[in-house]
Amino acid sequence: MAETRNLGTKNFFCVCIFTITLYHAVLTSAENRYVADYSKQSLDAVPKILPAQTEVLDLSQNNISEFGTSDFNYLSQLRILKVAHNFIRELNFSIFQYNKNLEYIDLSHNKLWTVSCHPVTSLRHLNLSYNEFQSMPMCSEFGKMVKLEYLALSAIRIQKSDFSVLALLQLDTLFLGLEDLSEYKAENLSAFNTKNLQIALPQNEEFHIVLNLDLSTTGGLELSNMQDNHVSDLNTLLRKLDKNGRLRNLTLSHVKTTLRNILDVFQNVWRTTIEYFDIYYMALSHLSQSITIPDYAENSLKSLMINHVMSKEIEFDQAKIYKLFADMNISALTISNAHFIHMLCPSKPSRFTYLSFPFNTITDNLFEKCNNLSLLEKLILHANQFKEFTKVSLMTSHMKSLKYLDMSQNLLHHEDHEKGCHWGENLAELNLSSNQLSDSVFHCLPVNIQKLDLQNNQISSIPKEIVELKALEELNLALNRLTDLPQCGQFRSLRLLNMEMNSIAAPSSEFYHTCPSIKEVKAENNPFRCSCEIREFIDLRKQGLVVLVGWPESYQCKYPEEVRGIRLENFHISELVCNSTLLVAVILVITVVFAAIVCFLCIYLDIPWYLKMMRQWTQVKHRIWKNPADVPDDIEFHAFISYSEHDSDWVKNVLIPNLEKEDGSIRICQHERNFIAGKSIVENIIDCIEKSYRSIFVLSPNFVQSEWCHYELYFAHHKLFRENTSSLILLLLEPIPPYIIPAKYYKLKALMAKRTYMEWPAETSKHGLFWANLRAAIHVSLPRSNEINELEI
Repeated sequence: MAETRNLGTKNFFCVCIFTITLYHAVLTSAENRYVADYSKQSLDAVPKILPAQTEVLDLSQNNISEFGTSDFNYLSQLRILKVAHNFIRELNFSIFQYNKNLEYIDLSHNKLWTVSCHPVTSLRHLNLSYNEFQSMPMCSEFGKMVKLEYLALSAIRIQKSDFSVLALLQLDTLFLGLEDLSEYKAENLSAFNTKNLQIALPQNEEFHIVLNLDLSTTGGLELSNMQDNHVSDLNTLLRKLDKNGRLRNLTLSHVKTTLRNILDVFQNVWRTTIEYFDIYYMALSHLSQSITIPDYAENSLKSLMINHVMSKEIEFDQAKIYKLFADMNISALTISNAHFIHMLCPSKPSRFTYLSFPFNTITDNLFEKCNNLSLLEKLILHANQFKEFTKVSLMTSHMKSLKYLDMSQNLLHHEDHEKGCHWGENLAELNLSSNQLSDSVFHCLPVNIQKLDLQNNQISSIPKEIVELKALEELNLALNRLTDLPQCGQFRSLRLLNMEMNSIAAPSSEFYHTCPSIKEVKAENNPFRCSCEIREFIDLRKQGLVVLVGWPESYQCKYPEEVRGIRLENFHISELVCNSTLLVAVILVITVVFAAIVCFLCIYLDIPWYLKMMRQWTQVKHRIWKNPADVPDDIEFHAFISYSEHDSDWVKNVLIPNLEKEDGSIRICQHERNFIAGKSIVENIIDCIEKSYRSIFVLSPNFVQSEWCHYELYFAHHKLFRENTSSLILLLLEPIPPYIIPAKYYKLKALMAKRTYMEWPAETSKHGLFWANLRAAIHVSLPRSNEINELEI
């Protein structure tokens, strides 16, 4: 029993569509409100922890068997309640008396057998279908639910008085699930005050429900589970319909009948006020019977849709079937999943503006040289067996009004050498997705096309030598083999470009320069290479030039490996790295600035002086290491100091103390303490110079004015030439302008010009290096130093 009910509900899909649509509409309006979803949780009772602000409560597909009196009274904001597919047996509507905003209740597919009524005046949608009601659960209180728009009921028994309450309501849709009907005592059903009546007919064909319908107030009728007798009853009902009736929509679902019966339905529908006729899941028999084409005279019918036709018979007059539909005097025809392999061209100019034949096996010869479809605006041939692209174009060349063509999911291909593409001149939208088209398709496209869908083909590039598509605004190239964004030289009006799921690693700059009209780009899920080239693509969005659909979630780095998975919005690379001109300029600027800083520091810190002193110190140490000094035995002093009396304070208080340390490692010969009394000054000078390893001359303006200093310099210079040694050290205490040196001191001028001299630094920070350099220049092991030290001790 339950399986039969479930099957009936699934079969009557229109009910599901309406219910889902209404529920979605209500739910969408409450999308920012509180939703509590407890479906499929194996609950056996309504949760007690629901927030008081709950507006949408879903308890469907659980094990709840009853409602407590206080389960919902605290949910004052509750608007939608779904409790379908549970085990509830009894319901008292008084439990909802505190839910003043309750609009939607779905209690279908439970175990309900009794209902205690209480008016829920705010209710718009109530579904009590597919329970265990013996009779229709109609209460007088239902007449007070003046806002009720949708009502779904089912029962095992029907009496004429069951629906009297409905006369008080203004329903939009009434659904009656009568698959399990076992007792029917109503000779005539009352006129339901509803715009749309949906009935799942009983399996028992003896109940003539359809014959007893009063459709004087009904605009739409939907019947499912139709057997032969039901179809016969429908034909009888249609023949009785008033030409001034309100019925505009007729839908039949899950129909099992003969071809002759369904043709009678067509003939009778043509004579009524019905404008839209839909048939879903039709199983036909006796196709080989002789049939008569109905008279398609003037009628009200605008649209016929047949979806999913089944038949076990394979031998019948197909041409007559095709002619049956081809010559229909209607505006829109849809035949889907009917195993059609062809469709004839109408025998005379047709009213068709819309034709749809998806999911059949129609081939390239459709409408070949057909001139009677001049009013056709929309043609849908999705999922068929078309192969030759040029034949498709020739088919449309006679359709002067055609604006939309859907050839998706076929086997279309086009070769470069193929010629003869002739499209309808008004074709503006073309869907060629999911075919086998390659780059050559761009040589065979309608010149006035505005929207072009080439998704899921084998396109690797867009040839440059193609006809300019001046009107093209939308281009879909998703799921192809493209490695770059296209240039827009041939379609400069392009606004929307879809390039998702291709092989684009680094979009080239030509795209940005040639596509000025682009406003929206879909380039999601491509293997982007995050390098300098990708920066311009990212900047498109930052500058607001285009909208990148799916940004930022679907735009990630694929290469190189170290940045794989990073979103493009988080990838940063310096302008300096990518711009070689800027890099060279920056390097030059840094070099100039660095050189300026070095020069400034050299001047400010006197770095050349330090370098000069370090070089001198290094040269001395290297010379000593490479050529150890052979000191004569008669050398007693490390250095003889020659200076002017005016510089004696500096010599005595600064020079000598810093050279002669307490360890006695350096001995200085000074005339005041080492000249021997009784000898002449000249003899003492010569003697000291001869006994000293080095001679230090403290040069200053005072030095050049001293006669004795001149003598000392003369004798030291004479020793320098005689012994060919580097015994002379010039120490510049103060700068000596060349013009103050007397002409007779030509030896001094020559020495200062040729020999490196040491300058006494004014800065205290330089003194340490100066003393280290000077001590290194005069330090040597004297032969008699030990003896002298012992005597002094």
